[in-house]
Amino acid sequence: MDITRQAMTSASHSSPKPLSKIACNRLQKELVEWQVNPPAGFNLKPSDNLQRWVIDVNGAPGTLYANEIYQLQVDFPEHYPMEAPQVIFVPPAPMHPHIYSNGHICLDILYDSWSPAMTVSSICISLLSMLSSSTAKQLPDDNDRYVKNCRNGRSPKETRWWFHDDKV
Repeated sequence: MDITRQAMTSASHSSPKPLSKIACNRLQKELVEWQVNPPAGFNLKPSDNLQRWVIDVNGAPGTLYANEIYQLQVDFPEHYPMEAPQVIFVPPAPMHPHIYSNGHICLDILYDSWSPAMTVSSICISLLSMLSSSTAKQLPDDNDRYVKNCRNGRSPKETRWWFHDDKV
């Protein structure tokens, strides 16, 4: 959970590879679980695309983001859940010290601390917790520089994040 990061030198912009059988099975299982027991404050948009989920995020009552709705885009890689999905807010993103204006999220579980035991629901709960604990609506200190360096569609997974601030 940090606002400091370093840009990686290489960038790959190829189209996503099709999901493996393991990834398809896991996502179908998660989708059924979501339909039976959706995480509070989240609404999965109907789609035929199993590889990209679009989710409405409702700010929790009593927080800075109460009554606000944002949209998450979750793109699953070929080898999910062994590899973390790419999770971004579709701009306009919430103003938060760990969320860049281009929608990139600095949260360790999306990168270095990813575990195959995590699910889309657990990601959503972590994001809602991060938003709910915020004491100020503000962009990361390096927002303008980071967003400028991410032009041409660079993935947040191509950034080397430095996670040191978990107080926001």
